[in-house]
Amino acid sequence: MEDLSLSTLIWLRMARFVQNSNQLSNEHLRQFGLTVAQFEALAHIRNFEPITQSALAEGLTVSGGGISRMLARLETEGLISRKQDWKTKHISLTDKGRELLERAFPSQLEQQSSLFDDALTDDEKVHLHALMKKLYDTSRERGASTRE
Repeated sequence: MEDLSLSTLIWLRMARFVQNSNQLSNEHLRQFGLTVAQFEALAHIRNFEPITQSALAEGLTVSGGGISRMLARLETEGLISRKQDWKTKHISLTDKGRELLERAFPSQLEQQSSLFDDALTDDEKVHLHALMKKLYDTSRERGASTRE
């Protein structure tokens, strides 16, 4: 295998961290009967409800088909409601969905925060946050320029 640049090694490490973090989150969220994707969908719905199905898919970067299957399951479980308004579906949390998210959210935040709190000093977290924001902003700018 050829020598990899430091930038490539950083990207690989970040990808592996996210994959591992998602695996830990899936294990953690199992106690609430949720996956990471479902948790993120419920949290996004709560923040923007009522939200259209297309806006939710865009906010979660999920395909239209993928979001339809996930929403069908969440609706079957009584966690969301979908109301058709002509051609647009508006999605909201049900009382059951809101209650589940109110229990799962603080627990999930604590689980994820502990990954950083256990490994990094406060100064390291501040520095990492600034670096990740810089990378995120650059990636968003690049994405916007390719869509134009």
